[in-house]
Amino acid sequence: MQTSRIRGLVLAAGLGTRLRPLTEVTPKPLLPVVGLPILGHTLQQLAAAGCEAAAINLHHRGEQIRERFGDSFAGMPLVYSEEPELLGTLGALHPLKSFLGEADLVILINGDSLCRWPLRKLIRRFQADEALATLLLTSSAPVGQFGGGVGIDRERRIVTFRSFRSGGPEPPSGDSIRRHVFAGAHVLTPSLLERVGPGPADIVSGLYEPILAEGGAEGGKITSLVTARAWHDLGTPQRFLDATVDWARAGWPERLWRHSWISPEAVVEPGARVRQSAVEAGAKVAAGAQVERSVLLPGSRVGKGCVVRESIVGSGATVPPGTWVERRVIMPQREGVPPGLDDSVVGGAVFTPFTGPPSGG
Repeated sequence: MQTSRIRGLVLAAGLGTRLRPLTEVTPKPLLPVVGLPILGHTLQQLAAAGCEAAAINLHHRGEQIRERFGDSFAGMPLVYSEEPELLGTLGALHPLKSFLGEADLVILINGDSLCRWPLRKLIRRFQADEALATLLLTSSAPVGQFGGGVGIDRERRIVTFRSFRSGGPEPPSGDSIRRHVFAGAHVLTPSLLERVGPGPADIVSGLYEPILAEGGAEGGKITSLVTARAWHDLGTPQRFLDATVDWARAGWPERLWRHSWISPEAVVEPGARVRQSAVEAGAKVAAGAQVERSVLLPGSRVGKGCVVRESIVGSGATVPPGTWVERRVIMPQREGVPPGLDDSVVGGAVFTPFTGPPSGG
């Protein structure tokens, strides 16, 4: 890889609405996955890819992110961009034009994704293609669940960002179009920053689709890299659970994996059984309890004789002894905050059911 100045931006300003109640008091980027916040996994990979500095945009409970990460991570300086008004995936670039414009290339990563991104390979593809932008796509995610995916031609050039059935443009005549899901990371040339104005805007409709519409020399300059690596969108409790369990599995085939990731600072009492789960620091599983394919966040408690399956026990929450729970988010009851219509309250904990079908994993 040729030597380049690389700077990054992690989009971390979202409200995390679909991930509630987990995000009511904690911003999504700070939710832990096997001992490290989601944002920490992303910053770790940016630093490993040679990023000289990274920016993070902030909105919902952004002060917690500042406090957690400070001015640097793994020796990589951090800067923050406050958004009193959410600016979207393209608008977020405008306040950072000076910072990002000093680089030779920019890595833009969605803060609500989890993946072992092949960032170095993505950069090499971007440079080899002499592209305006190169997007990472994954073949491991079902296209139908993510809006029809991104359409690419035989040369890996992106030809459409929308399903033809939903009003997207028809493919060029004679082209064979393959579709894959966007995996939350792209590399772009800083020259594209000249196209970004102030105010809220979406990067697809406000930047990429106009470039495709222009055609000509620039029209073929949005390219792609397709990876088979697992990628997770963390938009819902079920998806957060699936992603965390996948990372806890650490490469073991599902049919062989029986153990769990348990923090050295967690307590699992003798006689408790923890299987295919992640147990964060400060969590405690009492004797006789069974925890299966679940996530126990920091400071959570599972009482004696409990059965917890396919669930997330939130930070500081306690599952009362003898409770049987499945496909629920369990959070501490907060004073002045009434439970939802579908919630139940047991022993000072609020049990919120997962929505949608189970993962089947």
